[in-house]
Amino acid sequence: MKVLNLQCSHGHGFEGWFASNEAFETQLAGGLVECPMCGGKEVTKMLSAPRLNLGAGKEAPAPEQAQQQDRHDAAQQHGRWLRAVRELMASTEDVGDRFADEARKIHYGEVKERGIRGQATREESAALAEEGIAVMQVALPAALKETLQ
Repeated sequence: MKVLNLQCSHGHGFEGWFASNEAFETQLAGGLVECPMCGGKEVTKMLSAPRLNLGAGKEAPAPEQAQQQDRHDAAQQHGRWLRAVRELMASTEDVGDRFADEARKIHYGEVKERGIRGQATREESAALAEEGIAVMQVALPAALKETLQ
């Protein structure tokens, strides 16, 4: 099993586990590898060195510790973002491409107020903003729109 450090075109770093380097290349070429943060499919393999335990009791150099802490902090930040998105998904109704119409109905009191999510064009979002209807754009990776394992 190969564990690869990967990065999408937006700079999100993540790990991928593959049976071999060839398996990674095949899945990447087939569009099966995507960033868990943004769903981007432009993924590159980052440089990584094998981790060898050559002796006990030796302290790791300070720069390596700093890099490990940075990776840990980034992983925690990604984890918090994923939890927030899952909460958003669980607490809102998906109205799909009817988003602008439903947001107006809620704003003008035509239907019961509730949390909604869906798709709106830039023009629709701008028109909602002009009407004083606050909307927030959140990019959801395809993996979060399905049941997670």
